Amino acid sequence: MKRGNVSESTEFHLMGLSDNQELQPVLFGVFLTIYLITLFGNLLIILATIFDSNLHSPMYFFISNLSFIDICFTTTTIPKMLVNIQAQVNSISYTGCLTQICFVLAFAGLENEILVMMAYDRFVAICHPLRYTAIMNPKLCGVMVLLSFLLSILDALLHTLMALRLSFCTKVEIPHFFCELAHILKLACSNILINNILVYLVTSLFGVLPLSGIIYSYTKIISSVLKIPSAAGKYKVFSTCVSHLVVVILFYGTGFGVYLSSAGTHSSRKSAIASVMYTVVTPMMNPFIYSLRNKDMVSAFKKLMSRITTSL
Repeated sequence: MKRGNVSESTEFHLMGLSDNQELQPVLFGVFLTIYLITLFGNLLIILATIFDSNLHSPMYFFISNLSFIDICFTTTTIPKMLVNIQAQVNSISYTGCLTQICFVLAFAGLENEILVMMAYDRFVAICHPLRYTAIMNPKLCGVMVLLSFLLSILDALLHTLMALRLSFCTKVEIPHFFCELAHILKLACSNILINNILVYLVTSLFGVLPLSGIIYSYTKIISSVLKIPSAAGKYKVFSTCVSHLVVVILFYGTGFGVYLSSAGTHSSRKSAIASVMYTVVTPMMNPFIYSLRNKDMVSAFKKLMSRITTSL
């Protein structure tokens, strides 16, 4: 293939999850359903947190931010996929591809950092209950979320700007349903050493360190829970962490699963299918995980639905 620098008019081709044309309507229906469930479920959590004063606490503040991020994360990838299936095209502009990469990296980083804040919130609530209100004050929570937004955006912009220096072959086919940085680097015709160094460095800072913080928080939480004499007391305290722990395992587990699948197989299409778990399924599951066994959230939902039906 001919090598050359891409321009804004250059189109990339998203090959999607399958080449089977008969399967496309099924994929359209499945992903449209998932997107609507994700949108509706996370929007309900945000509205419930805003309108119910019982949910005006740091924990629910972080949950509502996580819901907002999940809506943005899925909106970055699924609508474009649905449009391509419906129009029976697989192209995306060079500018559109880089924009998608930027937003995917930003929202993935934000989700990662919000999960760390939630772990810290549970750590303070269980290990330092008497100082919880003083430590987890609204100002600190707001500053942490704002800082996470700034760091994630800077990280995403840095990767995107570094991708601008790459050159590609005449026809670029991405074996994925959205533009992912790892696939773009593999398809580049130019030297990607600096890009790879940046990826490994940022992964260490924004991946390993946050995960270490979560592990440390839960090590201290488990240590504190084990000191409680009664089994009922242990269950009551630890039950406040179960939802967050499930989301952490789901997010990091699927993320590492995608990494291992891409490293262990030569099929990029299989890696794309595996990545559906953390980019699509996890954001859909989060509202169910945080609300099904949460009496406060269920009560807030009922009040919200009552308010909506009354206004209608």
